[in-house]
Amino acid sequence: MLNNKIALSTGLLIIAVAGFFALFWVDTLPGFESVKAQYQPSDGQLLDRNGEVIHELRVDFRGRRLPWVNLDSISVAFAKVVVFAEDRRFHEHSGVNWLSLGRATWAYARARPDRGASTITMQLAALIDPALQPKRGPRTLRQKCAQIRAALALERHWSKTQILEAYFNLVSFRGEIAGIHAASRILLGKAPSGLDQPDALLLAAMLPSPNGTPAQIARRACVLARSIAHEANCASHTGRLETLLAQPSRDMRRSAFAPHLARQLLNKNTPSARSTLNGGLQRFALRTLQQELAQLKPRHVNDGAILVADNQSGEVLAYIGNGGVASSAAYVDGVRAFRQAGSTLKPFLYHLALEKKLLTALSPLDDSPANIDTPTGLYVPQNYDRDFRGWVKVRTALASSLNVPAVKTLALLRGDQFLQRLRRLGFSQLNESDEFYGPALALGSAEVSLWELVNAYRTLANEGRQGPLQLSLPSKASPGAAPMLDPGAVYIVNDILSDRVARSLSFGLDNVLATPYWSAAKTGTSKDMRDNWCIGFSRRYTVGIWVGNFDGAPMANVSGVTGAAPIWLAVMN
Repeated sequence: MLNNKIALSTGLLIIAVAGFFALFWVDTLPGFESVKAQYQPSDGQLLDRNGEVIHELRVDFRGRRLPWVNLDSISVAFAKVVVFAEDRRFHEHSGVNWLSLGRATWAYARARPDRGASTITMQLAALIDPALQPKRGPRTLRQKCAQIRAALALERHWSKTQILEAYFNLVSFRGEIAGIHAASRILLGKAPSGLDQPDALLLAAMLPSPNGTPAQIARRACVLARSIAHEANCASHTGRLETLLAQPSRDMRRSAFAPHLARQLLNKNTPSARSTLNGGLQRFALRTLQQELAQLKPRHVNDGAILVADNQSGEVLAYIGNGGVASSAAYVDGVRAFRQAGSTLKPFLYHLALEKKLLTALSPLDDSPANIDTPTGLYVPQNYDRDFRGWVKVRTALASSLNVPAVKTLALLRGDQFLQRLRRLGFSQLNESDEFYGPALALGSAEVSLWELVNAYRTLANEGRQGPLQLSLPSKASPGAAPMLDPGAVYIVNDILSDRVARSLSFGLDNVLATPYWSAAKTGTSKDMRDNWCIGFSRRYTVGIWVGNFDGAPMANVSGVTGAAPIWLAVMN
């Protein structure tokens, strides 16, 4: 009996002290617009160059929150159920329901605790100010008084609409799920505007104890259902709730077209970034890659990557790291991965020979069997089709991608000149000596990335001027004023790479590298058909494609012209 009197006295003291402070307290809580501005979703947004959201990526793991939603975008049925369940006199009181507070105090004194005293406004005050939240156990007398004062202040400066909107966006529902936007999408797969009364009953039942057992939440939902709709049968709520809580969390991302770039540009401190990507092109490139990989799958091809850049600005317009869910390793970024270059380095080899005036486009080269002594043994280069053409012009050797002439061209150069040229072009993994790579360097035995290849070919497209690729807007870079490559030799190489007749020796006149506009392109296939490439450019754009397998498994009779080139043509068009 004595304990009850003490408890009752304590409760009455809370009311008295809180009321006293409410008369003299100076408001310190932030305004509605400030709270809304400080709210950060747990998922960052990658925007394309036009401001369209093209990828959402989680960057904050302290809780799961989606973008703030306005009250008029939240179901009226949900709002009514929550107000009924949490604070029936919400629209009548001024922040504190003194009658409920008195009843709760009396119930506490009789050892019958009741969670009916905290209004929605009081709960919101605690959500805004962490100091009002108890670390463990119930709130202290001081915290309760402060919470009451904060609620009264909120009601003086905020409208009821603002209070409800903020409460729905900040309150916790289940586990790490906070806010009605995340709760409705993760648990129910709906937008907040689409919630009906059964949905609202389940979500409202979670609020008193977000981590309660399914049975506890189901019982509260049943009580609410009887109070609001006079339902007697609770089996439907119980069964549905158990199903919802048992299933895996739904993927909340509404846009997921650039995962690899999003991981590069987004983080907790940068939850939103405007990229150089073109959303429409990004989606088209992804679909094209997926469709082509599906056709190539019977030939042991599982992965691919695409990179598209604007020649002048260096802005990346499409960045596809792999084919998505069908990829053998969805987190591997094929744009940045290092793979054997195959024949894609030949244009830079011939450019150097032309620049040094060791060759011209009409110089003859002998395409015949060759046995080359190396420190590791005899090196016997072969053409892709294992045939030889005899004497051919440089123009034909490069355009038709003949291997033996390329090896012999490398032999004309002194020492590591070609290796140094490749390093200047930005190929960062060529760390070994010239002897290490040997004559096979002419045929692309070195490892390069699609990122590096596209920018090197872009240097050709820009008459030898080099500049970095750009991923974020506003971009500042453009090709340098002074050419890094000799412009005259660049002109010849580009003319050869666009020459359909010179290319026809290996590819025929009618092939997928032929476009109805001017373009220059080069394919490449690495040893044992583990990688194939198609890199090329028009007057405005450079497009690079890689297809293969991330685990290095060989493909089955897939060359650059049959694997990567069809994708290149579609994207370039």
